[in-house]
Amino acid sequence: MRPEAARRVARAAPAAPLLAVTLLAGCGGGSAVSDLGTVVEGAKGATVAVELGAGRRFSLAVPDDPKAGDQWTLVAVPDPLVASYISKEHPHDRDGTSYFVFNTKRPGQTRIRLYDCWRCGGATTPPTGESQRLSGEAVFELTVR
Repeated sequence: MRPEAARRVARAAPAAPLLAVTLLAGCGGGSAVSDLGTVVEGAKGATVAVELGAGRRFSLAVPDDPKAGDQWTLVAVPDPLVASYISKEHPHDRDGTSYFVFNTKRPGQTRIRLYDCWRCGGATTPPTGESQRLSGEAVFELTVR
C-alpha cells in the first residue's frame, strides 16, 4: 500500500449503519484500498438513496462480470464539496462486484452515476443493439448530514 493511501485508511472513521447498507471490514489482497467503508449496493436501472455523516468512507457496489462483458465506469465525479472519489476496486476475494470508493466531505447533496457499457470493448458507446439494451446506469442520490 502506498504511504498516502495508508494515511487515508488510518483517518477513515467507521460509518453508521443505514437501511439497505452493509458494513464490510475491508477488501482482499491485490486491492489498492484496504477499507471499503459502508458498502451501498446498486444495480443497472436502480436509484438508491444514501445518507451518511461527514468524514465517512463508503463504497458503491455494482454486480460486475467482465468476462460476460460488464464494464462499469464513473460517469462524472460527485460535487467535490460533498464527496471525493478515491478509486474503483475489484477485490479478488469478492468476485462479481466492483466497488467505487469515496469519502464524504461536507453536508450537502450530490448524485453519483455509474454506467455499465455492456460488451463495449473499451468504447463508451454500445456498439450493437444488444449492447445498448444491456447497458445502463446505477444512480446513487447521496446526502451528507
